[in-house]
Amino acid sequence: MKKISARRVGMTLFGVILAAISVGFFKKADFGVDPFQSFAMGLWGKIGFGLSYGTFYMLLNLVILAVDFMLDRHYIGLATFINMFLVGYIVDASTAVLNLTVPQPGMVLRVLFMIIGIVAMCFASAFYYTSDLGVSTYDAIPLFLAARKIGKFRYIRIISDMICVAVGFSCGVTIGVGTVVTAFFMGPLIDVFNVHCAQPFLRKGSSES
Repeated sequence: MKKISARRVGMTLFGVILAAISVGFFKKADFGVDPFQSFAMGLWGKIGFGLSYGTFYMLLNLVILAVDFMLDRHYIGLATFINMFLVGYIVDASTAVLNLTVPQPGMVLRVLFMIIGIVAMCFASAFYYTSDLGVSTYDAIPLFLAARKIGKFRYIRIISDMICVAVGFSCGVTIGVGTVVTAFFMGPLIDVFNVHCAQPFLRKGSSES
């Protein structure tokens, strides 16, 4: 992880907030959400203890964070905690606003919401990853396994995503084209935004300092 700077923190906050808002669009589109959200929403639906999704998501991440600390705390940073404490509540707020403004979207609007969700999540992820201030509690586990030569990161990530999707599906979460896209095809689009948007933005900050 790099030295904490105002620009990197800003990129992290922007990325986390926009990614969480994008989940609201995924949920409203009802074509499936990303694998970890599938996992979290599935568990919330089964053992939510009457908590809001935001609170349950935070507690779930605290459990995973404990595992991360036991495995390798190298990947834990400021961004990890921003993600853990903000994402669930912003997803709640984003979903509530969309439910209020567009209670029953038609097919065309649902497809549009899915596209907005995909583009927004990829754009947000580029800024979040490029800020290099830590990763989410979930992302840290496949990174640790890859560093220990258990397998290549891309394959470990696909397997972990498939496990999350399977758990979510078994708990009644909708699995659709949105889930498939986020699990297998987000990488290239994130890379495009990373090269053309996030990295130039970070470099600009470095050149001005």
